[in-house]
Amino acid sequence: MLKYNICLIKRGNEILLLNRERSSWMGRWNGIGGKLEPDEEPRSAMIRELEEETGITDYDLHFKGIVTWSSRGSQFGGMYLYLAEVADTMDYPTPIRMDEGILEWKSVEWILHKDNGGVASNLPQVLERSLASDDCFDHHCFFIGDHIEEQLATLMPAAFEYDHACRSRYLDKYRALA
Repeated sequence: MLKYNICLIKRGNEILLLNRERSSWMGRWNGIGGKLEPDEEPRSAMIRELEEETGITDYDLHFKGIVTWSSRGSQFGGMYLYLAEVADTMDYPTPIRMDEGILEWKSVEWILHKDNGGVASNLPQVLERSLASDDCFDHHCFFIGDHIEEQLATLMPAAFEYDHACRSRYLDKYRALA
């Protein structure tokens, strides 16, 4: 099963991002998230991480799929992907320093700009599709070192979030990579 989760927190035309102070994506802006605890369900883990890392408790949380990755000669990895929508008028001034790095609101346009090298390299495509569609996608990234060689988005069942058998069947295709 997947070990991590990530959340993109949306307020109007802004996304709350974390500039990470350690690996992975050290020095780059990315969503917030973390590691699932043993036997923790993905949604419960995301709620815990979201509230621990930001203190935000009033939001609508949507499962958007997964972000998976593989690289030549290394194992498969992945994380559950969520979008949390907060009120456009929510008062949450940034920047905020925290243990993981610095939280700050960034405009969607800034994140998606073709010349922006300051975000995690898989973030623009993941964000764009997450905002444009109600469907769930597997955003699979093929890496060479820290560079994305290819990124594919494939429709996936929303039941993946809750259904253990669905998760296992879906992830079978990646087990051969491990």
